[in-house]
Amino acid sequence: MTRAFASLVVVSLLGAARADGQPAPQGAAVEAPTGEQKPARTVASTQWDEAIILGRRIAPGDKRRLFLRSSESFSGSDSELPVLVTRGATPGPTVCLIAGIHGDELNGIEIVRKVVEGLTPRRISGMVLAVPIANLHGFRRSSRYLPDRRDLNRFFPGTPTGSAASRIAWTLWDGVIRHCNSVLDLHTGSFHRTNLPQVRTDASDPRSLSLATGFGGALIINDAGQEGTLRRAARRAGIASITYEAGEPLRFQEAEIARGVEGVRNVLAALGMSDDAPLAFAPRVYQRTRWVRVDDGGIFFTRRRLGEQVQAGDLLGTVTDPVSNERKRVEAPARGRIIGMAVPQVVIPGFAAFHLGIDAVAAAGSELAAPETQPKPEDADSARVDEEREMDPEQAPE
Repeated sequence: MTRAFASLVVVSLLGAARADGQPAPQGAAVEAPTGEQKPARTVASTQWDEAIILGRRIAPGDKRRLFLRSSESFSGSDSELPVLVTRGATPGPTVCLIAGIHGDELNGIEIVRKVVEGLTPRRISGMVLAVPIANLHGFRRSSRYLPDRRDLNRFFPGTPTGSAASRIAWTLWDGVIRHCNSVLDLHTGSFHRTNLPQVRTDASDPRSLSLATGFGGALIINDAGQEGTLRRAARRAGIASITYEAGEPLRFQEAEIARGVEGVRNVLAALGMSDDAPLAFAPRVYQRTRWVRVDDGGIFFTRRRLGEQVQAGDLLGTVTDPVSNERKRVEAPARGRIIGMAVPQVVIPGFAAFHLGIDAVAAAGSELAAPETQPKPEDADSARVDEEREMDPEQAPE
């Protein structure tokens, strides 16, 4: 995607919002949370005629574009995130759709646009709060990161007095996410990798597992997420949460977008928020996953495809030295299914080339306790404001 096109998308979103004639509300300046997060306050628990979002009263049947001022640019101008609000005519849950936490992951942005475009307030119950581009700084630069090279998805719920990433995370959390009963966080693969459509969630939480199963058509990874990820912070605050991963960054992929739109709509139907009859799914749940890393630098090639089953010792790809022409094998360390992989590119030793799903079980009627080998953060406080060091994105590149 060119920068010109990215700017056009941003201008379109922001321009539409200003057409309502509303000034951009600021994120509430509240104290940083201490200790364990309290259960989220939800709009669904209030009277149905008293919804206040970003300082604006949203009446039943409203469909509006609001602004959330998340930060400032280097020039001091405001960075304002569009928030798309669709409020049904009758009471129901409040669902958050979040995309673009990584600014180069475009499929989720289009999924949100298509879903919101198709929502008619008089035909839904409850409310949908949608943030199509959470990391506007990264989106404008076609970058995964914020301008300070931090990964926004390692800083939730954030604090209002921390680093830039922590402040932006807190603004999103306080202005939008804390109002929701459920969060659907939309992503793609990272760093020239592609992901088989999959839903990641804490399967030990029945409500989150129900969301993941309702999304349908995608396999489920039992993974609560690293410290600081949105789904982990939401789950800790009592909000059911899933992460949908599909496809590659820096491109719009029609098939992955169509699956995502169908999945979100099916979740809304399963929650009773639409008149559609929800489809029933029984996806496979992977209790463990494993990254396969290359041991040599050079040019990485593979003929493998997403979704293939492999056995221990199978050839996954090769790495060729461009000078000596020496070729090294990349082999599967265990039996599993390819759920993510790098596209051919130049790599260095340690690069995560393949992601294998291991030990799949049926979603229905199975004991889905938290897996023994969750991705482990380098430090329990790695996402907190008092720890300003960066995490290695290759530690668990999701």
